[in-house]
Amino acid sequence: MTRISFVLLALAAAAPLRAQSLLYRPPNLGGTWVPDGGVVQFNFVHRFYVTPGPSHAVVNFPTFTLAAGLGHQATFGAHFATKSIVGLGNGALSTNETEVFGRWRVRGAEGRPGLAVAVTPAYNLLAKSVDGEVGVDWTQGPLTLHGAARAVSRRLGESGDGAAAFAGGFNARLNPYVGLSADVGSFVSPTVRAAWSAAINVLIPGSPHTFSFHVSNATSASIQGASQGIASPKNVLYGFEFTIPLHLKRFAPWFHGSPKPVALGASGAAIAAEVAMAAVKFAGETVTISTGQAVRWTNRDPLEHTVTFDGAEPGSPPIPPNGSYVHRFDKPGTYTYHCTPHPFMKGVVVVK
Repeated sequence: MTRISFVLLALAAAAPLRAQSLLYRPPNLGGTWVPDGGVVQFNFVHRFYVTPGPSHAVVNFPTFTLAAGLGHQATFGAHFATKSIVGLGNGALSTNETEVFGRWRVRGAEGRPGLAVAVTPAYNLLAKSVDGEVGVDWTQGPLTLHGAARAVSRRLGESGDGAAAFAGGFNARLNPYVGLSADVGSFVSPTVRAAWSAAINVLIPGSPHTFSFHVSNATSASIQGASQGIASPKNVLYGFEFTIPLHLKRFAPWFHGSPKPVALGASGAAIAAEVAMAAVKFAGETVTISTGQAVRWTNRDPLEHTVTFDGAEPGSPPIPPNGSYVHRFDKPGTYTYHCTPHPFMKGVVVVK
């Protein structure tokens, strides 16, 4: 149980900052993103409206996305929505929509200046439709422009012919952590209400996670669900999206046991104090040593940590699980430090 809690903490606050970012994708466009190889991307979109009084009931429209990075700019995944507009037509027996999709990014990369192109084939189980999308985006500085051409063989539970849809949008990054975005998309039909969205997007500092607050009239994040807005009983939905990258290599200790110890830093120094990094904190937050002596930090967690000093003192590289780092202090003083991936981990070394 303890190991599971460590891994959950790792997913919530750790390591590589590369991940699908909502700073480069508006709410109703898949963009050209693909997870890195060995990364499973979990995204949660939650939209809702509140009915008028006296009940003030909350009606929810959640969509879950799970996609695995296969390497070579490719991914395979699925969207699942529990209250989709796809299921509302033609006497459908369910509103639970599942779309299975693949994506190959033919050109470009998230955040890289210039043009990116991706092809997304899909199958919508509820609509019983073969769907597809060609997405493009163009990034220059703080601005990313998006476009998409979509085609479906059976639209939104209808029994008729297929249809085409088009969508476009933008992301404007105000700084590295906050951005604005909007999009609009619609089937080529005068009787279909266009889907739209607008959002404030946030990168959570020191983590690979992004978050957005948004308004929209689309009930799901599938190709079909993002191409038609809901008409009733409420056509403006409020909500959010949260992106969670799961780096599979972090689960390696479950299958391969504890990694071999790795010793980093000064060798041959007289170690006067030991600090364990366990339960995502420095055990023994303050230690006192004499000038010329050293401190050894040992990582007991199943995730990487660092010893990063707040002043000019050089710190450690990433310390792997079961690894250690030794640093000798040659001048008296008070040295505060933290872990870069987990800045809430803090410690102090007092050198006399």
